[in-house]
Amino acid sequence: MKDAQKFVGLDASKDTIAVAIADSGRGEPRFHSTIPNKPENIRKLMKSLGDPKNLLVCYEAGSSGYGIYRLLLSMDIECMVVAPTLIPKRSGERVKTDKRDSIRLAQLLRAGELTSVWVPDEDHEALRDLIRARHDAREDLQSSRQRLVHFLLRHEIRPPQGVRNWSVKHREWLKTINFERTSQRIVFQDYLHAINVVEDRMKRIEAQIHEEALQSEHAPVIQALQTLRSVAKVTAVTLIAEIGQFSRFSSPKQLYYAGLVPKEYSSGSNRW
Repeated sequence: MKDAQKFVGLDASKDTIAVAIADSGRGEPRFHSTIPNKPENIRKLMKSLGDPKNLLVCYEAGSSGYGIYRLLLSMDIECMVVAPTLIPKRSGERVKTDKRDSIRLAQLLRAGELTSVWVPDEDHEALRDLIRARHDAREDLQSSRQRLVHFLLRHEIRPPQGVRNWSVKHREWLKTINFERTSQRIVFQDYLHAINVVEDRMKRIEAQIHEEALQSEHAPVIQALQTLRSVAKVTAVTLIAEIGQFSRFSSPKQLYYAGLVPKEYSSGSNRW
């Protein structure tokens, strides 16, 4: 972190940004203003604060993404994107406002008590979006399937003995189900349609993941990761998307602390 003369805390929301400033030294940080969350307003604010070399800016990682970071970088202003879960909290503090949050960020930034996150480049971010879209689709697929299974169980309809859910035989069995009442028949068909729609989403996303694994700039590393035991294509692409550059870690132990260790999840007769 450079020797700055002004430490700027930004509390960014969808429409506005609360701005606070802490000058070097021990003076109290002060609230500056609330501005619209638009590039032209951010540029105008930063120009009004003085020489870019004297500024150090921070804001929390979140839904605002990395647009502010990249904008400030283009203006030669150093910026930290802060890990929200690692921001020191005051015990007993019950009042939370954008103004207070921005002041607190400026104060902690000056004290050097904030932890920054790694900011991906635009290629890494696009890959991360793709992987997270697949994750969302998988969750939607699981929910859609559960709705259908629970619907059938409410009507005492169970698959034949030995038929595993969502296997080829299970899907063939689903085609044989019929309901006398029109309303229940429509519900059943709607649940099936929802499953088919999400499965089509999964196919489109996974086709693009396949392309990334073969043709993107990350392809050599993705393919190298697949030589490891139990690391298939989607897992390899996920590692690249979420970790980014492995060179950021000085030792394997740092990845260990990130949670990349074996774990068990067992339920009933199933064990993973």
